[in-house]
Amino acid sequence: MSSERAELVERILNGSRALSTETVMFHTAIAEQSGLSAVENKVTDYLARFGPQTPKALSQLSGLAPASITALIDRLEGKGVVARKPHPEDRRKVLIEIDGARMADVAPLWDHLVKSVREACEKYTDGELETVLRFLADAAAITNESTQRITGRHR
Repeated sequence: MSSERAELVERILNGSRALSTETVMFHTAIAEQSGLSAVENKVTDYLARFGPQTPKALSQLSGLAPASITALIDRLEGKGVVARKPHPEDRRKVLIEIDGARMADVAPLWDHLVKSVREACEKYTDGELETVLRFLADAAAITNESTQRITGRHR
């Protein structure tokens, strides 16, 4: 690897580290405003993005132990954020479903970030945005795999 490329890779790693820290701090602020812990907030994000999930699926997505997910679901249910619903295909299972009205109350906290990211995207060509999308997908997959390895749930 050339020294210029090594420098670029190092800058990517440092930039990713900075973005990660700022993202954690942002999500911590969102969680505090919504009365949730940061982990509770992120588990609700899985539900918002992927729809209702079984506790097992939430455990697999998050890398959290099944007992931790059960306790987390209990807390979220107590706060009125999620509800347990019967699984439509297997009555032995339950699906965890996010309360849409509760999440709509939190949505305005995202307005500035979403607006600003949309504005930042205007600076880039479609091709550059496609590259950013590929990088984000790769980085998310690597981060998820790393979480699974740390928690011992690597597939």
